[in-house]
Amino acid sequence: MQTIKLNNGVEMPQLGYGVFQVSPEECERSVSEAIQVGYRSIDTAQIYQNEEGVGHAIHKSGISRSEFFITTKVWISNAGYERALASIDESLRRLQTDYIDLLLVHQPFGDYYGTYRAMEEAYRAGKLRAIGVSNFLVDRFLDLAHFVEIPPAVNQVETHVFTQQQELQQVMQETDTKLMSWGPFAEGKNDYFHTPTLVAIGEKHGRSAAQVALRYLLQKGIILIPKSVRRERMAQNFDIFDFALDAEDMERIKELDTKKPLIADHRNPEFVRFILGVTL
Repeated sequence: MQTIKLNNGVEMPQLGYGVFQVSPEECERSVSEAIQVGYRSIDTAQIYQNEEGVGHAIHKSGISRSEFFITTKVWISNAGYERALASIDESLRRLQTDYIDLLLVHQPFGDYYGTYRAMEEAYRAGKLRAIGVSNFLVDRFLDLAHFVEIPPAVNQVETHVFTQQQELQQVMQETDTKLMSWGPFAEGKNDYFHTPTLVAIGEKHGRSAAQVALRYLLQKGIILIPKSVRRERMAQNFDIFDFALDAEDMERIKELDTKKPLIADHRNPEFVRFILGVTL
């Protein structure tokens, strides 16, 4: 598996399996199948309510814990130093592990400074191998990164061919923070899988539009966590390492960028109110 070196030296698989919107009942089966396909990086979150399913699947796989890279996230209702610290121990329990490979502040709302301080403490205690943030756009990212002691290793944000986060990725170079994509298929919006540019480039390489889209992000140095509950799609998403897009392909896909969010607008008051109202 191709890896990316984080700013603290930890090697993270560049391709992983995400379990957002996978029900707790379905999660264990889906993660088990993803592991059988070859995935070793699994991305979950406290708010997904499926950390236990991830933990069960990894435990039952019979594969050494050291072979896996587990990412989870602290939700807003666990924000603040004391609550975040307690929630980290609870995530460890649910995941059936002594350490989490990457822990992220899930949203840039609530007392995320207190959350981050708790994460720094847990990192120093060996409970976390790396820490970072999620959904922090340029302004929030720069503000947090300026005041913390341990710079974020990763920032997971909406990233796909229509929302490429080029400015954010450039800003994060200052702290060597890696961009991690959630929603790499834009949840199928904008007729994603039939986008003429992606389809044409796919035909050129004998690949699907989805594989081309993932390969583009991969070559841009972005960490990916595509989600599917269908094993054949898991396998297809995993099969992107034996071809490469050329410079012309990359430039054509770059032109698809609208520089606007397509799924979640963190500066939209209605969306922010909705997020703040979601509790564990």
